[in-house]
Order: sequence, then structure tokens, then C-alpha cells
Amino acid sequence: MGAISPARTLGAAALAAGAGLAWALAEAHLFTLRRVTVPLLPAGQEPLRVLHLSDLHLTPRQDDKIEWLRSLATLEPHLVVDTGDNWAHVDAMPALAHALEPLLHTPGAFAMGSNDYHAPVLKNPARYLLPDGRRPVERDHPRLPAGDLARLLTGAGWVDLNNRRGVAVADGRLVSLVGVNDAHLDLDRFPEGRHHPDAALRLGVTHAPYQRVLDTMAYDGVDMVLAGHTHGGQLALPGWGALVTNCDLDAGRAKGLHGWPGPRPDEPGGEESVWLHVSAGLGTSPFTPVRFACRPEATLLTLVPR
Repeated sequence: MGAISPARTLGAAALAAGAGLAWALAEAHLFTLRRVTVPLLPAGQEPLRVLHLSDLHLTPRQDDKIEWLRSLATLEPHLVVDTGDNWAHVDAMPALAHALEPLLHTPGAFAMGSNDYHAPVLKNPARYLLPDGRRPVERDHPRLPAGDLARLLTGAGWVDLNNRRGVAVADGRLVSLVGVNDAHLDLDRFPEGRHHPDAALRLGVTHAPYQRVLDTMAYDGVDMVLAGHTHGGQLALPGWGALVTNCDLDAGRAKGLHGWPGPRPDEPGGEESVWLHVSAGLGTSPFTPVRFACRPEATLLTLVPR
């Protein structure tokens, strides 16, 4: 058998790279609903359905994403929690309002992410491989009308949890809420106060799951923290998972349901942990519209008695 020529090797590599890119572009549109059951309610309670949305990064003409988001109302959640980065374009408000409209009739809560304040700009993707891939928000980052977004959501009765506490009534039950503004921009200031004493459930809400935020929420006594920001790594290795989280959370918890700080609370030795759910999110930056081995997602969390 003759030796394989360098030209054939390069050609095969280019073909494989092209196929991988084509799949990554397609996978970014394979919107997926995750269904997760979490045992954390008091004994005797009926299941409570919480829809977790994150990282929509919506732009005006993403019709497939808009229609998929609208269809989530048929799940009839009792509570919607939005963990930020809703849009990625200065003209996206009409599209975002249309996408969320069916869900705004449901009780909800939200916390902002960095891309609720500033539109993304072209960046070196290798930056995300650094231990802390942040860079300061500069003048080349177009500002987004975050105030208009907050008014849209609060006008529908959703609870603003940007460095605030609040309560929501979901399926006739009181939910005590605490949240912080975007920790990726160092806007987080944990609010003073306590959880409502009559709450059937205590939730913590943050966009970016930095360890300082998770530790403080666990100390505050939440039952579960909901977060986004990581995109699940966005480009993952099959059989391995995420390489990065774009924060100081370990890559093993880049998406899905876990315990914080240790084992899940239903496992031996995990009694001091709280549930942590990190959404891989539904979108990407418009400058890197790809996902690999990490489909865009929303999650229906069904909370049941312990």
C-alpha cells in the first residue's frame, strides 16, 4: 500500500473541518426542551413546574427561535425564570416582546446579564480559553435599552431580581426569590433581608454562576439556584463535555442539574448542598453562531416533594 500524500491528508482534514462547521451552524438551530425532575418541595406538595430560560441572544429576524419560544407556553408552567442575556441587537425589542408574549401571562422573575446592557462585538474566540476571559465593556459595545426590557417584564408582573428580593405566587404557592445583577460585569450586590417565612420554595437567580454568588446564595438558605451565562460551553467535546464556562464555575457543571458546593442534596454527604441548575441557553453571539455537541435549550424543571 502506498503512502498517503500530504495533499490527500490536508484535503481530508479540510473536508472534516467543513463538515464540522456545517453541523455546528445547523446545531445552533436545534432548539431542545430539557425536562428535569428535582426533589426539593416539602412533603405533601403537588408538583410545581418552573420554566428556565436563558441566553436567548435574540436578533430581529430569528423567526425559528421566536416561534419555538412562543410554543413553550403550551407547557403551562407555574413560574418562568429568565436568567438573562435576552437579546443581541439594538433593534431586537419588538422581536423579543413577540417571542415572550405568551409566557408573560405566567408569573415570572428575571435577572440581567451583560448582553442585556450591551450588544456583543466581534472578539477573539481564544479569549474564552483564558482563566478569566472577561474584558472591560468599552465604547465599541453598543448600549441596549435595558430599561425598556425591564419595563416589559415588570409590566407583565415579573419580579425584578437585580440585586433584589421578591416573592411570586405560583400555582397558589408563595415562592421567595433573591437575585443579583450580572456578576460577569461585577454588578452583583447581594441584597439584605430574609426569605419570606411562609414560602413553600426559596429560589436564587443569577445570570453568571460565579462561585462567590453561589456561596452567598447557599448561605442565604435558598433551595435552588438558577443560572445561565455558560452556554454549556457552546463548543463541547463528545464524551467529554464543556471545555470552558466563561466564569470560575468548573466545566463539569457548565450545564444541567448539580449540587453546590458538593454532591447533589439527594446523595449521601450532600445535605449541606443546594440544587444548582445551569442552563446551556438558547442562543449564541451573532459573531459566533455555532454550537457543537451542545444544543440550544430551555428547561422545564418539575419540582416534587423530597
